[in-house]
Amino acid sequence: MHKNSSLLVVLALALAPSVGLLAVEVAAQAPDAARSTSGMVASQQVIASQVGADVLAAGGNAVDAAIAVGFALAVTHPTAGNIGGGGFMVIRFPNGQSTAIDFREKAPLAAHPEMWLDESGEYSSELHHRSHMAVGVPGTVAGFDMAHRLYGQSNWSELVSPAVRLAEEGFPLSESLARSISSFGSRSSYEATVAAFTKDGGAYQAGETWRQPDLARTLARIERGRSDGFYRGETARLIAAEMRRGGGVITEEDLDRYQARERATVTGTYRGFDIISMPPPSSGGVALVTMLNMLEAFDLAGMGHNSAAYIHHVSEAMRRAFQDRAEYLADSDFADVPVQWLTSKEHADWLRRNIDPDRASVSHPSDVAMAPESPETTHYSVVDEDGLAVSVTYTLESGYGSGIVVPGGGFLLNNEMGDFNAGPGLTNASGLIGTEPNLTRPQQRMLSSMTPSIVAKDGDLVAVVGTPGGRTIINTVLQVVLNLIDFDMGIQAAVDAPRFHHQWLPDRISIEADGATAETVERLELMGHVVRIGGQQGSANSVGIDAVTGERIGAPDPRSPDAAARGR
Repeated sequence: MHKNSSLLVVLALALAPSVGLLAVEVAAQAPDAARSTSGMVASQQVIASQVGADVLAAGGNAVDAAIAVGFALAVTHPTAGNIGGGGFMVIRFPNGQSTAIDFREKAPLAAHPEMWLDESGEYSSELHHRSHMAVGVPGTVAGFDMAHRLYGQSNWSELVSPAVRLAEEGFPLSESLARSISSFGSRSSYEATVAAFTKDGGAYQAGETWRQPDLARTLARIERGRSDGFYRGETARLIAAEMRRGGGVITEEDLDRYQARERATVTGTYRGFDIISMPPPSSGGVALVTMLNMLEAFDLAGMGHNSAAYIHHVSEAMRRAFQDRAEYLADSDFADVPVQWLTSKEHADWLRRNIDPDRASVSHPSDVAMAPESPETTHYSVVDEDGLAVSVTYTLESGYGSGIVVPGGGFLLNNEMGDFNAGPGLTNASGLIGTEPNLTRPQQRMLSSMTPSIVAKDGDLVAVVGTPGGRTIINTVLQVVLNLIDFDMGIQAAVDAPRFHHQWLPDRISIEADGATAETVERLELMGHVVRIGGQQGSANSVGIDAVTGERIGAPDPRSPDAAARGR
């Protein structure tokens, strides 16, 4: 049983009149897999999952539910759920076709590659990651608006109104959320942030009702005006005013010019399964398909799950894909990204040629770099009764983003500009040098690792997957897919299984606690790997399809205390 299950009963009773939560259902299902013959939602926050399930029950499709979940998470999961950030949505239609909505943040018009240098000409991490300059032009509201106009079927206001009510009327805080917002708010130097996340400067306690009236008014403007309720008018003026006050460079013109993009998905095949994922400016889909192409030549099942041989071969594939990522991946609107070549079987053959089955490769710093990327993101998966599938990963970048709440707006701004490289010719503390494709330029979208993905076979939907976790995102999604296909795990087991990560530089394998035996670690070290044990990796809230019954199986990740799956 969920460690906060008793609190969830209280939460459910308090919110039942407005968002349809059922106390018995909440207590009984969290955090185990949920099953439904109709629709299913799995997210990092129980209330948001129920909001999405309610939309499905009212006749909305999976795109509608995904939009409602996203707005609800902006209220109930503020560390990553957002209207002041951005992300990606991958959609697979019942006929097998797919598309992607890119609502990644953009650099403002005043941006330039050298903007992260201080007055003395030295690189400033403070400017790059923890200042008003670090805020990118938000994309979430525009992305949800585009997805709804193209593929939604419910009334827009019905998708935003649950979030308005949650912010206005409040909801009881879980133990983990109370602890998180109180710790964050007490450390902030911004008056609006302290006001939003503390109780008159004091800490909230589990079970107390948290109300966010400024955020409720902002969401109400979005409910009435769609994108115009955010990118124009009062909300845009509030954002621009805070930028001027804090030395940021986003203007009302930047907000007015922002547009989401519909893009073709990145696709590949692995052992007869179809892999559908996000294209640039996400690096996730390209890296995922590249790794699967490399690994297809190996008998991974014969090696044994998380054996030394398995971890070695998968880590070697990770190493090579991440080197490609650093060298080639960026916003394809600004750089010539060779997606077809990178995701080809021929390129994988070339990368795989020097994988030694008994010896680790060595990663050498070169002229490629990876900007820091925070693990604080959130992912959710939705499947409706007709088989329409939606995979969404979105973020503020760091936990609580820039930490800046817009005064009068009640929402947090991102610090996504930190995902651009530091500057041309600059070397960071790890000895890496910035590369041309992902330098900061006006209107460019910064590179991301977010990997919302969908798996199908022979025309049938198999699973909707994704996760938060910074650069670990790509490798977590990879391992959920390998667990499903090579090890024939059910979706919940595939999500629960321990994970590991290698990203080329630093040259080491990080394995979750209890993810490998002492003998396995010793064997990996004898091969030449540096191994680090401990911590948790990701929160892969996923939905699978039972191949026999056709049931939708929601699989919340047990690594997140408030995660839950809800069927309609």
